[in-house]
Amino acid sequence: MNKNRLERLLKEHHRDAFMWACQCCNYNHDEAREVLQITYLKIFEGKAVYREQAGFKTWLFSVIRFTSIDHLKKNLPFEALDQLNSVADEQYEPDSINYKLLLARLSDRQQQVLLLAFYHGMTLAEIADVTELHIGTVRTHYERGKEALKGLILNEKV
Repeated sequence: MNKNRLERLLKEHHRDAFMWACQCCNYNHDEAREVLQITYLKIFEGKAVYREQAGFKTWLFSVIRFTSIDHLKKNLPFEALDQLNSVADEQYEPDSINYKLLLARLSDRQQQVLLLAFYHGMTLAEIADVTELHIGTVRTHYERGKEALKGLILNEKV
């Protein structure tokens, strides 16, 4: 693929790529910017090559996912227990539902599958490519995640 087409595709998908990087970095925008920059460097240096076997967005999200995993492993933060407890003690308005917190209660795989499906409009087959899971496994995480999220939302409304 030539450089101009690659740049055009990256610009076209930049917003979605940044959102996915944020989700992969636990919504830390600084980390997401760093991961996205590293991803773009990998692509332009030829360390990650698009071979047109899958959709460009699917391939790009895979590169971002693996880059974020590597980046976060290198920079594992240690949080004090006081900080963790303060998050659990936060008070929220009874009528408002914080969907981000409810989503965080799901397993990592369920979160990942639901985010890719609902926020990024990917099909289950594309999600299977990005996550490198079997399509049946993706379907299972998708259905169980939806069911669990529905239960959490209903419990919050009560």
